[in-house]
Amino acid sequence: MENNYFIELNKIDVSDKIEKKNGLSYLSWAYAWGELKKRFPNATYKIYENTLPNGYVVNYFTDGKTSYVKTSVTVNEIEHIEELPVMDYRNKSIPLESMTSFDVNKAIQRSLTKAVARHGLGLYIYAGEDLPEQEPKQEAPKKVLDPKPKTENVDNVEFATTEQIEMLKALGYKGSKKPETMTVKEADYYIQMGRVMKKGVKK
Repeated sequence: MENNYFIELNKIDVSDKIEKKNGLSYLSWAYAWGELKKRFPNATYKIYENTLPNGYVVNYFTDGKTSYVKTSVTVNEIEHIEELPVMDYRNKSIPLESMTSFDVNKAIQRSLTKAVARHGLGLYIYAGEDLPEQEPKQEAPKKVLDPKPKTENVDNVEFATTEQIEMLKALGYKGSKKPETMTVKEADYYIQMGRVMKKGVKK
């Protein structure tokens, strides 16, 4: 059975060469290419170029808004192509008008490293990278409690007695507040006021 070069490259432990940045794992282009050439001296890489409408030849492709690079690595006459957006430190696509040659160069190096990984070297680093981003969990709106009423607790309030209610009616109370809803103190107040007014009328 012909030796499977992918298995050979995939067995290489690169864990001590992994760098982490912004929650993602990276393998340097220099290390990946060096390990590949040690085992496969005839391996080659290619950076694809693009001709713009004005005739300029550049090493990136664009949709007019953002850009991406395209590279490939060939091992044992097998070419694997990798495309990668030109991104900032947050791994967000850089707008075309803000992109620099430095940004493109970094994207090319990362793209080549991933092209090498397609041949097996450090491929496990990128496991799960293609999974959709999880939407941030939306917290349920907190229930706003009604502020405590400034009035006394209803459970502790003593409402007007039957005698007080009858007295208010006898005094001809005609206020807006119903006697049945008054507290004992309120009923006493209106009874006293009613008596004063009644005495005044008699005079």
